[in-house]
Amino acid sequence: MKAPDLLTPTHWKDYELVDCGGFEKLERFGSHTLRRPEPQAIWEKSLPEEEWRRLADCSFRREGRSEERGQWSVRPGMPDRWSVNYRYREMSLRMRLGLTSFKHVGLFPEQAENWDFIFDSVKRLQGSRPDTSNTTSRPRVLNLFAYTGGASLAACAAGAEVTHVDSVRQVVSWSRENMEASGLEGIRWIVDDAMKFVRREVKRGRFYDGLILDPPAYGRGPEGERWILEEQITELLSQCSRLLIPQPSFLVLNLYSMGLSALLAKSAVNQLFGSVSQEQFGELYVTDRAGKALPLGVYYRFFRA
Repeated sequence: MKAPDLLTPTHWKDYELVDCGGFEKLERFGSHTLRRPEPQAIWEKSLPEEEWRRLADCSFRREGRSEERGQWSVRPGMPDRWSVNYRYREMSLRMRLGLTSFKHVGLFPEQAENWDFIFDSVKRLQGSRPDTSNTTSRPRVLNLFAYTGGASLAACAAGAEVTHVDSVRQVVSWSRENMEASGLEGIRWIVDDAMKFVRREVKRGRFYDGLILDPPAYGRGPEGERWILEEQITELLSQCSRLLIPQPSFLVLNLYSMGLSALLAKSAVNQLFGSVSQEQFGELYVTDRAGKALPLGVYYRFFRA
C-alpha cells in the first residue's frame, strides 16, 4: 500500500504560523497576528509568553466550558474585517477575513494545498476534452460544506462551472464577497443541507466532473437537520459516487474530526468509488518558525484520467 503523504502549503505570502504550543497557536494573516486555541498543539511554546502578548493583535478566549464559542480581546486599531491574497500560477484570490464567535476567521490556510490541486485538476479536465468547435461546456464542479469558498474560487479561477453548497446563508454571502473581490463570476450559490441537496441531484440525474467535500464533525442544516460525520459520511460518499462521472474526474475529501485517519478516508472512498491509480491521502499541516509541524486535518484526493 502507498504510504500517506504529508502536505503543507508552500505559496502563502499573507499567512504564517508564528508559534504554537500550550494548546494555542499564534498566526499572522496579512498584517495582523491572531492568538487562538488549538487542541492539537500539545507541546510547549517556543516563544515566551511576553512575546505572544506583544505580537498578538487580538486573542480568543473560550466562554465557560465551550470548546468553540468565545470572545475576542482586540487591541485598538485592529479591524473586525480585513483581506488577504493568495496566488498560485494564474490563480489570484482575495479573501475577506473576520473575527467570529466560533474562533474562526473565514479561512483555513492549510487548505491552500488543496486549492492548488483543484486548480490543476480543472485545467487537466479542460486539456482532456476534444478540441472541437462544438465543445463549449466547462468542467462542472460541486463543492459541499463549502464555507467561505476558497475551493470554489480555485475551481472557478481555473475555468470550471461551480456549484457551491453550504447550509449557512451568511457564509454563502461571505463567499460571494470573496468571489467578487477576486474578480471572478458565475458561481452557483446554494443554501441547503448538503445531504438533501446531493440526494436531489442524484434523482435529477445530474453529473459532475469534480467533487469537493469538506464536512464538519458536527453541524446543522438550514432547517435544523443534524449532521454527525461518523454516522453519515458513508451515505454521503455513496450518494456522491453516483454524481461523479467515471473519468476524467477528480475528488477532494477533507476530514477534521480528531481520531479519524487518512486510511479511513481512503478505504471509505475506494469502497464506493473504486480503486484509482492517481490518489493521495495523508495529513495537512503547517510549520511554525521553530520548525514544529502542526497537523490540521486529514485528506484524500484522486484524479481519474
